[in-house]
Amino acid sequence: MELMKKGHACVRLTKEGRTLVVDPGGFSEEDAALGADAVLVTHEHPDHFDPGRLRTAMEANPAAEIWTLRSVAEQLAGAFPGRVHTVGHGDRVDAAGFEVEVHGELHAVIHPDIPRITNVGYVVDGAVFHPGDALTVPGRPVDTLLLPVHAPWSKVSEVIDYLREVRPRLAYDVHDGLLSQQAHGVYGRMLGPDGPGVGGAAHTRLEPGDSVVVSAGR
Repeated sequence: MELMKKGHACVRLTKEGRTLVVDPGGFSEEDAALGADAVLVTHEHPDHFDPGRLRTAMEANPAAEIWTLRSVAEQLAGAFPGRVHTVGHGDRVDAAGFEVEVHGELHAVIHPDIPRITNVGYVVDGAVFHPGDALTVPGRPVDTLLLPVHAPWSKVSEVIDYLREVRPRLAYDVHDGLLSQQAHGVYGRMLGPDGPGVGGAAHTRLEPGDSVVVSAGR
């Protein structure tokens, strides 16, 4: 399975001629979802959910479908009748040939005065986990973790402890669209061999457009 990093929190997964896109939001490229057979959206924040990018994908491929939580599905169902599916924690679905498990329920706490919204993460083909905007531990082994390295709701000590708890073989940065070039180096050192240790995970940052081959591996 090929994993391509798109802008910020968006990734494309491709296998056997089919493509699944996760979180083509407003910080990703305008064509981030174009060519998708299936789209997963973790929550309603605009850096993860952009109706215009989804409309482009759905119009380009009349067979494309979307899986997401209720708050997003309610905003889309009228536009794409029969093509938007609501999921929640514990669900397992087939999305264009990709096996998807749904984990998590709530967005991370940004501030006690800001109400929490819903958020789900997705394990794809038992191999790749995208947690959205939460440090959800999926309760099952994952080979490749898409690691939200920077957000208004996180600090680096939490990111390090999250990697230690999930214990993936590989961790690729996502949710890094607000970081400067200098900051990428700082985070790389903290999450790499010169940092305090992340439980043996190999941490790597992909530039938008870079791709790697990933597999279950465990």
